[in-house]
Amino acid sequence: MPDKTVEKVTTATGEPAPAVVAPDSGPGAAKARSLWSDAWHDLRRNPLFLISAVLIVFLLVMAAWPSLFTSASPRDADLANHFREAPHWGNFFSPEWLGYDLQGRSVYARIVYGARASIMVGVGVTVCVTIIGTVVGMIAGYFGGWLDAVLSRVTDVFLGIPFILGALVVLNAFDQRSVWVVIMALAFLGWTQIARVARGAVITIKQADYVVAARALGASTYRIMFKHILPNALAPIIVVATIALGGYIAAEATLSFLGVGLTEPTVSWGGDVNSGRADLRVAPHTLIVPSVMVSITVLSFLMFGDAVRNALDPKLR
Repeated sequence: MPDKTVEKVTTATGEPAPAVVAPDSGPGAAKARSLWSDAWHDLRRNPLFLISAVLIVFLLVMAAWPSLFTSASPRDADLANHFREAPHWGNFFSPEWLGYDLQGRSVYARIVYGARASIMVGVGVTVCVTIIGTVVGMIAGYFGGWLDAVLSRVTDVFLGIPFILGALVVLNAFDQRSVWVVIMALAFLGWTQIARVARGAVITIKQADYVVAARALGASTYRIMFKHILPNALAPIIVVATIALGGYIAAEATLSFLGVGLTEPTVSWGGDVNSGRADLRVAPHTLIVPSVMVSITVLSFLMFGDAVRNALDPKLR
């Protein structure tokens, strides 16, 4: 146990004053939390984060192991089930729970298996744009000069292309559009925002004392960029990437709805919304159910990203 210093003080009347105990500076004293530990401390107490995290984990499990939720195949079509069994809320998790579509396929099975394509596109595009944008932003921000000018102008050119319109043009060049084709098309146009955020963070961090000291001690450019600058620039990059993930899922659903996204045999929520819009009056569940799933998924990731942003904001710590 560390010693505590007690100082005796007398008052003006000569009586002893209350003892004053010096602050404990021993190893048991409370330690200041880092940015990440402080953020985690706040996130655990944020209902917005907890709700979104539970929904995201549920969606990830459904995308990874759809057979846990249904034994029916999303591609089995039986015209005898043509629009049979409108949403039947009493028989949960059975193939007819949410009814059948025009071709007699189980809407519930297609919802379960459609989560895989949406999650894969969202996560895949986010990983790709984070890597590309971080590398471009770090090079431009660290080296500056003509290299910064060239990379910044290239970023501005891509930033000026409307995202959905550009993806429409790129995807129209492919006859068969698999998950990886959609990921590459969206990543080709979506890295600009993270590049700008990374560039601004690197420009600020490279002027810090520890970076100047590392450079003065002869540290290599690689070590300075990836050992000193990148770990301290990750917070804003992670925030932007997390919020953008929901947008990429919505973009995939929009492209599939327009008929230029994922093609058969890939099961897609956006494709089901596209096929169900013509049957809105006859069988509204074929349109409403996949639309609700897209909304819930996008909202979950947006809520998650918003909670992470608030936790990592230094002004709110």
